[in-house]
Amino acid sequence: MINDRYHVKIVPDAGETVHRFEVRRHHIAIVVATVALLVFGSLALGVFQIARARSQVATLRSQAATQQATLKQIDKQTDQIRRELQRVQKQNQQIRQLIGVPATSLRKSGSIQKTSWTSGGPSLPFVAERVQALTDASVATSSESNTIERLAMHLLNIRHLRDLARAQLVAAIPSIDPVDGAEVVGCFCYRTYPDTEFHPGVDLSADYGETVRAAAAGTVVADGYDGGYGIKIDIDHGNGYHTWYAHLSRTNVEVGTHVYKGQAIAAVGSTGFSTGPHLHYQVMRNGVAIDPAPYLHGVPSNVLASLP
Repeated sequence: MINDRYHVKIVPDAGETVHRFEVRRHHIAIVVATVALLVFGSLALGVFQIARARSQVATLRSQAATQQATLKQIDKQTDQIRRELQRVQKQNQQIRQLIGVPATSLRKSGSIQKTSWTSGGPSLPFVAERVQALTDASVATSSESNTIERLAMHLLNIRHLRDLARAQLVAAIPSIDPVDGAEVVGCFCYRTYPDTEFHPGVDLSADYGETVRAAAAGTVVADGYDGGYGIKIDIDHGNGYHTWYAHLSRTNVEVGTHVYKGQAIAAVGSTGFSTGPHLHYQVMRNGVAIDPAPYLHGVPSNVLASLP
C-alpha cells in the first residue's frame, strides 16, 4: 500500500533546529480542492459580475434611449404649443388693431423662440428651460387675452350705447307716412284753393276714421281743437322737430303722453277748415315749417349724415 504520509523538513541556513511536518495525502487533497474551489469560485464570481455589469449597462442604455425619446417627444410638443401661442399672440395683436387699441409687445418671458439642440438630442435641463419659457409665455398670453377681452367688451358696450343713442335719435326724427301709403293731395306750397295762401304742410288722402300714426317718437304737447286745424295733435320729438296732425275726428292720446314711432294716436276726420276727410300733416323744425314730403318714406340722407 502506498504510504499516504509525507514529511516536510524545513532546515534553516544557520543550522538551527530542523522543523519537521507530517502531511497526509488527504490533507494535500483538501488543500488542492480548496485552492481549486477558490480559483473557480473567483472565476465564476468574476464572470457573474461581468454579466451583471453588462446587463446593467444594457438597462441603463435602454433607459437612456427611452428618456431621450421622451425628451424629444416633450420638446416636439412644446414646439407645437409654441407655434399655437405665437398664433394666439398674433391674433391678439390683430384684434387690438381692429378695435383701435395700440399694439403692445409682450415681456421677454411672454415669448418663446424655436431653438435647436445638438445631434445627441435634447438634454433634461434644455427641455426644462423650454417648458419654463413656455409656461411664462402661456401666462403672459393669457393675461394679454384677458386684457383684450375686457377692452373689447368695453368697446362693444360703448359702441352699443352709441348705437342705442343713434337709434333713439333716428326714432325721434319723422320718417313714416302717418296714414300709411296715402296720396299727397295738397302740397307744401302756395295755392289758390280752397284759399290763397302758403300751405305749410301736406294733405294726405284718407278715409274718415282711418288710423293716424305718430311719425316719430316723442311727447304729446297739444291735443284739442285749434281753429282752422280743427282737432289737432302736436308731438314734440325733443330734437327741434314737432309734427302736427290736423282735421282729426278724435284722438287716442292726451298731453304728456309719450308715444313711439308708428303708434296709433288718432283717427282721420274733417274738423276745422276742411273740404272733406283727409289728414293735414305738418313738420316743424326749430319753429319753422318744412316740407314733410322728404320725411314720408324715411329719414332724409342729408339729415342722417348730420347725426353724430
